[in-house]
Amino acid sequence: MAALYNTKYFHRDLSWLRFNHRVLQEAGDERNLLYERIKFLAIFSSNLDEFFKVRVSDIRQIKDIEKPLRKKLITKPNKVLKEIRKQVHLQQEAFGRIFIGEIIPALKKENIHLINVDAFSERQRQIAKDYFDKSLKSNIDSDLYTIHDNKSVFVENEALYLAALINDEQFEIVSIPSEHDRFFVFPTEDNKHYITFIDDIIKYNFRLKQAKPALNYYELKVSRDAELYIEDEFSGNLMQKIKEALPKRETGQATRILLDSKTPEALQNHLKKALDVSNADIILGGPHHNFKDFFEFPNPTNKQLLNAELAPKPHLLLSEYDSMFTAIAAKDQLIHYPYQSFEPVIRLLEEAANDEQITTIKMTLYRVAKTSRLNDAIALAAKKGKTVVIFIEAKARFDEENNLKWGKIFKENGAKVIYSYPGIKVHSKILYIERELKNTTERYCYIGTGNFNENTAKLYTDFGLMTTNKKITKELNRVFLVLEGVLIVPKAKKLLISPFTSRHKFSVMVEREIAFAHAGKQGLIILKMNSLQDNNMIKLLYKASNAGVKIRLLIRGICCLVPGIKGQSENITVTSIVDRFLEHGRVYLFGNNGDEKLFIGSADWMTRNLSHRIEVIAPILDPDNFKIIKEVLELQLEDNVKARIIDAEQKNDYVKNNKKPLQSQLATYNYF
Repeated sequence: MAALYNTKYFHRDLSWLRFNHRVLQEAGDERNLLYERIKFLAIFSSNLDEFFKVRVSDIRQIKDIEKPLRKKLITKPNKVLKEIRKQVHLQQEAFGRIFIGEIIPALKKENIHLINVDAFSERQRQIAKDYFDKSLKSNIDSDLYTIHDNKSVFVENEALYLAALINDEQFEIVSIPSEHDRFFVFPTEDNKHYITFIDDIIKYNFRLKQAKPALNYYELKVSRDAELYIEDEFSGNLMQKIKEALPKRETGQATRILLDSKTPEALQNHLKKALDVSNADIILGGPHHNFKDFFEFPNPTNKQLLNAELAPKPHLLLSEYDSMFTAIAAKDQLIHYPYQSFEPVIRLLEEAANDEQITTIKMTLYRVAKTSRLNDAIALAAKKGKTVVIFIEAKARFDEENNLKWGKIFKENGAKVIYSYPGIKVHSKILYIERELKNTTERYCYIGTGNFNENTAKLYTDFGLMTTNKKITKELNRVFLVLEGVLIVPKAKKLLISPFTSRHKFSVMVEREIAFAHAGKQGLIILKMNSLQDNNMIKLLYKASNAGVKIRLLIRGICCLVPGIKGQSENITVTSIVDRFLEHGRVYLFGNNGDEKLFIGSADWMTRNLSHRIEVIAPILDPDNFKIIKEVLELQLEDNVKARIIDAEQKNDYVKNNKKPLQSQLATYNYF
């Protein structure tokens, strides 16, 4: 894996591929229940699709930039693309070994047989013919059937197709309809359950119409550039430009052509010419693509093959109060979902909508649920005449259309809706509320690490802080005044706000730990993030390591820092946890010579989060909340079941020691 780094920094995209390797490891982990392993195959596949649609697209665009500027953006894009292909190929091979060599036999032990067209029994062939005639035939695009060698063809982004070679000059493409479930369950025979892909049902029926010998069909999928390239982001209506650019996502340049590895070379050549792609765009895989469809893989048995649901725990303290506002006024409240229910956040907005004393609600929305009680409460508050200001990030990738839809609903109900403005994203998860009480204005706020989304709150681990702290609420209102165009810079002493103060204040806290270490005192830094990429912050951590500061990092995804290098990072330990929930919270702890400082927020240490996005990071001032976060952090640092070691070779070895097994996510659930 030496090609992944230059002793100082891992390449961000290659580091991301090592994260996806950790997802693949979970598919191969026999300690997981069978359908959990299948789910991780689906996650791996879905992640890889997005990687090619976004990151590979970016690298390919960089190739077209003039060389002097290109050097500032990335080192040798062709070399990076070559390494990406190499790593993806190795992972696809591992994927195949896990699926064919482990998952399929394990399914058979449960009397579940995933069969292909060649294994259909006589009875199953008749059933396949009937199902095709009644349900599939009318949804197959007949315009794509026979293609001549000199004819180009357009295939839809992420859609599935079957291709067959008719003769030297002709080939055939058949669409696999997405309107239907991907899997078909045959009737049970002798207590055995048979499942097939609808792809194989289509293969069988298209073979029937062919003269002998029947054609062999091979699966094809194209991933297209999903970036929204808006030529002039700095003038005109950015929201309207995004709206107009969305359809282009489906017709963007092909960034990956995924083919069955058994596809004959002659057919590959036809497809390359018809799709206008090169060898560099071809990725060879198994006979079936779109493994993200395995999220819905049927379980025809009554056996428990998935983890039992960990129902979110009620928040014991908040459940004692009839009013969320009374609860927050009593003390700072901390929520850690999905271990605890997201319901208090929804309850807060619903109560605010119906409370006549609430005059103002301001919040940012980055990724919102398609149907949402929380969003309904916002719309209701606006409809009732309250001052509602909603900042919607229209450039939240793959959620743009849904965000614009909700923005329209809020506006129709009377809210002031502000969309993205040029050159910067609003990634913070913040809420500000004003309440008039006896000629005084009470201010409440929520600062979180995750989105205001009740669906992802069941899957992502995040913290949310509710407080009436006068300094914090005052400073948070200044952030909204910046978003509204009233202020240019939000002055703040308590909050860290990107792109204004976060980098500087984080740097000051790291330098303080360095000074303590130089003075013979203990220096300590513990950081939990999704990604660590910013070179300047990494250099600062290297400096701290060389000064003797003990640094523990919990990094779920990209980690460009290279740990464990003598004279550079020998005092830095990095682990990564991949388990049933997606680790998403950002926590920053600084030893401060025994007077520890603890923060939570929405910002990773990536250049974009520190310099190009609106992010808000809040101090944890309440001793009870401080204790909870620190103890949860300690559980994660002690994980020796689902934690992986990020080392200089990026091998992703599981943490192993002689201590009692500790799976931090289950331990955290039990903690609450």
